[in-house]
Amino acid sequence: MTFENPVVLWSKPEAERAGTPLLVLFHGHLANEEDLMGLTDYLPAEFTIASVRAPQAMGPGYTWFPLTADADYSVEAVVDSVSAVSDWLDGISTGHSSVSMLGFSMGMAVATSLLRHRPRDFAAVVGLSGFVVPSQDHAFFSDGELAEHKVPFFWGRDQADPVIDAARIEYTHAWLNTHTALTKILYSNMGHGINMQELGHVKEFLTHTVLRGARTS
Repeated sequence: MTFENPVVLWSKPEAERAGTPLLVLFHGHLANEEDLMGLTDYLPAEFTIASVRAPQAMGPGYTWFPLTADADYSVEAVVDSVSAVSDWLDGISTGHSSVSMLGFSMGMAVATSLLRHRPRDFAAVVGLSGFVVPSQDHAFFSDGELAEHKVPFFWGRDQADPVIDAARIEYTHAWLNTHTALTKILYSNMGHGINMQELGHVKEFLTHTVLRGARTS
């Protein structure tokens, strides 16, 4: 899959990015790079934020890989997509003090797959109303190394999220507990979305783990 020149929205002009911590945003299924840029005003101003468009056009937006319930879904499809994103990330991360990720819904699956591929390359990860894909022992995922390193991870969701089913939640919860330094918060009446209380917690998490360099436990 080619991902050489994706559409990216930036929170800072290029001349102001050097030396700043980078936060890469991954949107959900059928959304686009504009979907999460509204979060910028509620996140720490020290970050340079890059919101990137998924590679596959679908319906009203774009997707990273087929839905897990689709017939053409496979771990290999996830690996192909995330490998391309990983190569692209190499070209934009140079010169930043650190790299962190925030993924919403399917974007959380992208962020966690990147983390599993490169366990020591990210300062922190935020997953919102999303999930982790089973690795099926694919060599792309370095879960053993990640379990030893345990990157700070914020996972926020609604207990009654109507989109992410119970089986994926159960797997995601078990995986995050084993492989990351997890901060998990549940929000009522949020549905499959993001609310202001959650954004406040994300800002605190990124400030604490990245800007102040503290590890969660």
